Amino acid sequence: MHQLNRISLALLLMLVSAACRGDKPADMTANTSTVVRVTDVTLGRAIGGDKAVTDKTDDFKPNDTIYASVATEGTAASASLRARWTHGDGQVVDESTRTIAPGGRTMTEFHIAKPDGWPLGNYQLEIFLDGRSAETKKFEVKGS
Repeated sequence: MHQLNRISLALLLMLVSAACRGDKPADMTANTSTVVRVTDVTLGRAIGGDKAVTDKTDDFKPNDTIYASVATEGTAASASLRARWTHGDGQVVDESTRTIAPGGRTMTEFHIAKPDGWPLGNYQLEIFLDGRSAETKKFEVKGS
């Protein structure tokens, strides 16, 4: 019986010592918070209910609504995605922000529309994640 008490006491002391050092069992050390990153930006003429582009293109017509689907990976309580759409030499056409709370792979949708038609030419979409440029996509509006 003394032997069992000594083993129990030794185990108890090891657990208390580990707790004081902040050690955790291996299954409790998994990091539940990871860095969020933009993994893909897709442009197109249509978007589905899952916020993924369904008609992918980088050539648009003047009356098209232009959609962007932004895929992110990672987990965060809050992250900010900003889309800046520019034309020609950098003239800002539109800028909008979405706050997301990603938990793995997350899709976020942005779009721009101009009922009287987009001017022909070269455009660019730049996506920012928490204020930092994450990805840029170039596209063109061509004649109908």
